[in-house]
Amino acid sequence: MASRNVAILMFDDVEVLDFAAPFEVFSVTSELSKGDQPFAVSTVAQHPGAVNARNGLSINPDCTIFDCPPPDILIVPGGQGTRKLINNSAVVNWIKDCAPTAELVLSVCTGSLLLAKAGLLEGLAATTHNQALELLRELAPNTTIIENQRFVDNGKIITSGGIAAGIDMSLHVVGKLLGTGQAEQTAEHMEYKIGN
Repeated sequence: MASRNVAILMFDDVEVLDFAAPFEVFSVTSELSKGDQPFAVSTVAQHPGAVNARNGLSINPDCTIFDCPPPDILIVPGGQGTRKLINNSAVVNWIKDCAPTAELVLSVCTGSLLLAKAGLLEGLAATTHNQALELLRELAPNTTIIENQRFVDNGKIITSGGIAAGIDMSLHVVGKLLGTGQAEQTAEHMEYKIGN
């Protein structure tokens, strides 16, 4: 089985757990897998060089939106930096261009704002951080906004609530693609209880 390319978008003021939780889930799943690694996880930014995440954490992304392998799974995390990025046409267009060929497009927290800006939530249901629900409603008037739910699975597009909900969504995706046994094994290794 070929590895699925998992691309996690990075940007200044990205929320640390928004990207680190999915990174951990997909990386641990590969680490625990016998034989072929099901996921090849990489971090992707608009420009080369370090990205300054929330609270001063400096991250060195693996590649840029211009040279990264086409993602099979695209993950768009949130954080205060999304407010600026919704007006960044290069990043929004990259998300829009990746979506048709990606197997899955995931957002964590306010990453859903970027999916909305790219037009990917039209006619779907979605969630986000509880403090950004109104902003998501403004950006996605034709989207059913779901409150008080860890994640919303539309099939190809999956959005999750705030910060730690990205763990639940990522474990859900592992179960969806590889079976519940694999998701449970990953959760057990992480000492995390699965639940929506």
